[in-house]
Order: sequence, then structure tokens, then C-alpha cells
Amino acid sequence: MIRTVAIVSLSSGTLGEPFARHELELGVRRLEQYGLNVRFMPHALRGAAFVEAHPEKRAEDLLRAFRDPEIDMILCAIGGDDTYRLLPYLFDRDELRRAVSSKVFLGFSDTTINHFMLRKVGLNTFYGQSFLADVCELDREMLPYTRRYFEELIATGGIREIVSSDVWYEGRQSFGPDRIGTPNPVHPNRGFELLQGRPVFSGEILGGCIDSMYDCFDGERYADMPALCRRYGLFPAAEEWRGKLLLLETSEEKMPPEKYRRALEILRDAGVLGAVSGILAGKPMDECHDAAYRQALVEVVDDPSLPILCNLSVGHALPRCIIPFGVEARVDAERQRITFAR
Repeated sequence: MIRTVAIVSLSSGTLGEPFARHELELGVRRLEQYGLNVRFMPHALRGAAFVEAHPEKRAEDLLRAFRDPEIDMILCAIGGDDTYRLLPYLFDRDELRRAVSSKVFLGFSDTTINHFMLRKVGLNTFYGQSFLADVCELDREMLPYTRRYFEELIATGGIREIVSSDVWYEGRQSFGPDRIGTPNPVHPNRGFELLQGRPVFSGEILGGCIDSMYDCFDGERYADMPALCRRYGLFPAAEEWRGKLLLLETSEEKMPPEKYRRALEILRDAGVLGAVSGILAGKPMDECHDAAYRQALVEVVDDPSLPILCNLSVGHALPRCIIPFGVEARVDAERQRITFAR
């Protein structure tokens, strides 16, 4: 059972900005209503400019959270786009390996890179939610589907199974104080959809935000990122994907279909698509480019026998489940269930 939660800002420092104060206070109240002790790591609330300028302080916060025996769970404040800059401060002297301990680590988006970091030092992590995006949801309460998985994680330290959400929500256009208590526009959801392949398949899940994975290979966003990722062996080698289930979801940037196809081709050329035993594709935010993404998946994979399951409520689409990494998952598209070994 989780008792103390540490909040870290490993990518963006948005949580420390004055314009986010009402969201922060809302999120803290909700966590405390669960009986949780909430601890912000020393630099988590220093604001966007400080956090951007000091990757070494972000790394310091993560290491401190792992070393603190009173902390049970490390919850990322939000994603962002440059957490790769923590690599030297976590790996040059094996700092992360020496600090890491058995705690729940939860985040998504750019935090995909942190999941890869922690996998390198042997920690199984949880993908799909963050403090600002989910606990601080401006509706009257956390979105019910989202809340279900968050409550299971803090109560048990794990996730037993995932089912499909009955609904999906449009992303918010404004996050100001005047939006507190206002619902998101809601639509019926179609459930898990088998794009191709057999309906039952299994393997450990690995992956995350395809935007972040793309940046591991392409320096358009950050010129030094691919070289740093190679230097530290961040992105798993092809053999490490053998038998895994590849999780793919797209960010709020709503990647153009042409770029999505290039990202898939990069994964194919890196040997990922030929090694995995299945693909799990998250619903795109606001269902943007959904049909084009599916077409690109089928054409780039170019193997009708490889199972591809679409329309998972994970990552940037609302609501969000939580997916355990590093444990065996069994996907059953007909029963609309993904179950996890304990």
C-alpha cells in the first residue's frame, strides 16, 4: 500500500508556475483525501525556466526520491520534451543503479525516456498517468476510468487488468481557474479494436510515446539527443524487444501522419517491429489522424500475422489507464481484457 508520494518534475517545470497554482492545490487535496503524504522534491516547484536550465537538479530529485526509505511512489508532475538531458547525471558514475530501490514509478509522455532509463537498472515501472494531467483534472473529480486505475495502484502497488473505457473525452482548450468544476466534452468509445492478427497474444509491454522514441533517433527537436541516447545505450536493442508487446501512443502535438510513418519506419529499421509479438496502439488525442495512423501501422509492419490492437485509453487520450511495464501481459481482444501477471 502506498503511503507517501513524491512529486518530481523530470521534464517540464510547469507545475511550479503561478498559472498552475490552482491545479496544484486541487491535486494535493485529492491525494490527501486518499490519506497519502505528499512530498514535492526540492526542485519540482522551481518553475519552467529553472527546471529547463538545470537537468542536474532534476536528476538529483529523482535520486533523492529513490534513496528516501519513506517514499513509496514517485509520481511525475507532467511530461515535457527534454528529460534525456538527465542521462549524464544518472549514468556517468552509475548513480541511478546505486540509488534505485523498489518503488512505484508513474508517468507518461516524455517520461517514456525515464522509463527506458529505469529499465536499464532493472526497475519495472508504470506508464499512463501524471500528477498534473490526471490527479489535477479540473472536473469535479478525477475522470472515473482514470481514477479507477490510480486507486488500484496506490492500494495494491500494481494493476491486475485493463478493460476498455466506455467513453472518451476531448482535450481541454483552457486550464484556467475559471475551468474548475467544468466537464470535458464526452463521446461514446468503441472499445479495443483488433486491427490484424490473432485475438489472443502475450508478452511484456514496453514502449510509450512514439514522439519521444522518434527523438531518440532524429535530432530535429534536439540535435544532441540521438548521440546521447546512443552513448548511454538508452533505446533497447532489437534483441531486447524479442517477444515484447510494443506500446505506441501519440502526444498532444498530434504528429502528422507522414511523420508517424517515418517514426514507424525508424522502429522497423532498428529491428523493433520484427522482434515484437504484438503492438498496442493508444487512441490518438481527440481521435486525430486515427485512420491514417492505422493505415501506416499495417503498411509499415507489413506482416498480417503480427497482432495489432488499437484504441487503448492510455497516454495522451482521455481518460487514461495505467500499464505495468516488465510483467507478462495477456491480451484478449475478444473478451476486451488485458491481464497482468503478479
